[in-house]
Amino acid sequence: MLYYLFRFLESYGISGSGMWHYISFRGILTLVLSLLISMWFGQYFIKWMKQHNINETQRDASIDPYGVQKKNVPTMGGIIIIVATIVPCLLLGRLRNIYMLLMLATTLWLGFIGFMDDYIKMKVHKDGLRPIYKLAGQAVLGLIIGLVLWQSPDAVIRENITTVKQGATEVVIHKSEPVKSTITTIPFVKNNNLSYSNLFSFLGQYRTAAGWIFFVFVVTFVVMAVSNGSNLNDGMDGMCAGNSAIMCAALAILAYVSSHITLASYLNIMFIPGSEELVIFLLAFMGALIGFLWYNAYPAQVFMGDTGSLAIGGIIAVTAIIIHKELLIPVICFVFLIESISVLLQTNVAKMGNKHGEKWRVIKRAPIHDTFRVKPEDLAKDLKIFLNWPNGCWLESKVTVRFWIVTIIMAALAIVTLKIR
Repeated sequence: MLYYLFRFLESYGISGSGMWHYISFRGILTLVLSLLISMWFGQYFIKWMKQHNINETQRDASIDPYGVQKKNVPTMGGIIIIVATIVPCLLLGRLRNIYMLLMLATTLWLGFIGFMDDYIKMKVHKDGLRPIYKLAGQAVLGLIIGLVLWQSPDAVIRENITTVKQGATEVVIHKSEPVKSTITTIPFVKNNNLSYSNLFSFLGQYRTAAGWIFFVFVVTFVVMAVSNGSNLNDGMDGMCAGNSAIMCAALAILAYVSSHITLASYLNIMFIPGSEELVIFLLAFMGALIGFLWYNAYPAQVFMGDTGSLAIGGIIAVTAIIIHKELLIPVICFVFLIESISVLLQTNVAKMGNKHGEKWRVIKRAPIHDTFRVKPEDLAKDLKIFLNWPNGCWLESKVTVRFWIVTIIMAALAIVTLKIR
């Protein structure tokens, strides 16, 4: 709203109005505003939740040795993150931008699904919303995002082309006309553009349509995978919020260079017109997460619940897809990936063990962050654990910070892929 107001004032020559065209100015303003809103709104939200006795039930001490300290802590803190993200975007973002609209829709839709899950857990049944309904909601979002990116005339790119001039000198240019494209970026590969349509070249004239259909399924899978990965990572105070803020910082850098034609040419990556609004959204989201940490850091005064964790994963996934960096998700979201893999391995190995009449486990407990805080005496004596490490029980704050450090390393690696090919 303010963006359009100052754009109107600029037409009358009002001094300073032109600053609103600069992404750096709007981005920093958005970051600060979302941080302040998150911290300010958070205290009133926590107070209201406590007054209405909307709290997290005490956790199982055999799973969380610090669960006694977390009794009667309010949940649904994801509402703080969502509010602190959307308000600055409405004030400072370009609301006619297709990418900004997609990000706002992603936040609200997955936030709603997570809210329903949290509400049912507290008021109806402790297991919450049935998993099939959550997966269906994520799949619907993925399909909508994929179809919009396919059909919208505003979701375009300008492909980068490397030419050779004066012997061995490489010059990167971008095609003059923006086009619809299923191209994605392959990390660590020179001239690293891959078109999904090329995978279906054997279909002749139908290969483009087949490529887009495949793209829609890729989008759906990525949204579901990352959203569930962030949900699994939300198990310790400050864990998911801290990791996600770091991931958002990396994605904001990637979105910025993709929206800047000079930097895109220098880095030999595709230029994506309009993707600068992703920077505004991501900085708002990052500020909201950091502000939320004010109350969610150990010992937590509020939990984000599925209201926050599902939305977080969806936001990260959709951003990566829009800037055509979905193949970088395993690097940026490495922690989410490991959490998901640990659950899948643990579940399947346990089933195999049951067939042999034994209790098999890959690690002491899944998701993997739980394996670092389980006490040896809490493990059943008849368990056969293949990777029995660590031997002791780490403090929750230590586990959280070490996961943050891993995420920082992987986020830096993702950014470095712009040059390492």
